[in-house]
Amino acid sequence: MLTPWEIKKKEYLPPLLMIKMNLLGMLSLVKILLLNLGAIRVAKNQEKKNIYIRPKPTYKIPDYEQGMKYCKSDEKYLRPTLYCNCQAPEIIALANQLGAYKKSEYEFAQAAFEFAKRKIILEFVPLDGVVETLRRGTGTCLHKISIFIALCRAAGIQARYKFFALTMLDEWAQPALNNAPLMKKWYDVMGFFLLHGEGEIYVDGKWIPGDVGAEPERQASVWLPVTKLGEDSIGIWLFPIPGTIIQRESIPLGLRLPSKVLMNRLVPNSVAGLNNGIIEQIEKGKKIIKEAGGEKAYDLLARQKRAKSMSMPKASLVEKSDKIIFEE
Repeated sequence: MLTPWEIKKKEYLPPLLMIKMNLLGMLSLVKILLLNLGAIRVAKNQEKKNIYIRPKPTYKIPDYEQGMKYCKSDEKYLRPTLYCNCQAPEIIALANQLGAYKKSEYEFAQAAFEFAKRKIILEFVPLDGVVETLRRGTGTCLHKISIFIALCRAAGIQARYKFFALTMLDEWAQPALNNAPLMKKWYDVMGFFLLHGEGEIYVDGKWIPGDVGAEPERQASVWLPVTKLGEDSIGIWLFPIPGTIIQRESIPLGLRLPSKVLMNRLVPNSVAGLNNGIIEQIEKGKKIIKEAGGEKAYDLLARQKRAKSMSMPKASLVEKSDKIIFEE
């Protein structure tokens, strides 16, 4: 059971800004549900229309052995937090397999980054812990970030979450939403309100970003570069609303129940369609990478294309959403 000390010290209480963003998101969801009761009934009666088959993990969780080295510190950014138990036997075993305490901190962080980015496949499921994510092999952006952070903390590398609201949808989110009409309406009604996240590690006296949310194949499906550890998604393809970046030790309380109700109770058929859209994107990206001559060749081409065409969003993007303006 959580103690008041733990809730305060580990930053389980969301800051006011995040509370505002979550409330706006929930209000938009309620609005969509009320305006689409008929569509929800139809979706519930057509549960078999969208059948999602979860891909099997492409890895085996190593066995934990007594004496495996791991960080036992209770210091901030090194200790277990909500949904991110860096001292779980499965996390310790995987961290050792990836080279914890044998590689340099940065080399290990790279290995942890690549594992979370490539091996954990994006799937919209209710929020749960890193062990459940490892066993399942899939999870949301927050699940993937938690795996990256837990592995780094197990190896004695300080790691934290970075959250921010976006001025536009992820480029790869739009195609997947075509299979989930109700979810697309939710995104649309939120205007430019979107909450995204990254992990950050502290190595050589500085915080280094790591966006593990997108697999290389999904990035390739819309010709995005295959991002690496140290590349911040901000400014490459994501543009936060000014003043909405939040760094925290932990995922805050209060996010699991809404995700569970939404995905398991209200619109499971739409969620299945969204997850199927993600698998379709991955398959499309595989073909693009193959046709480009491999991942390295593809990444070079993608970066060249982005350098020519990428530009910062105009101020009008933010101005369109006069209901969602945050101040620090």
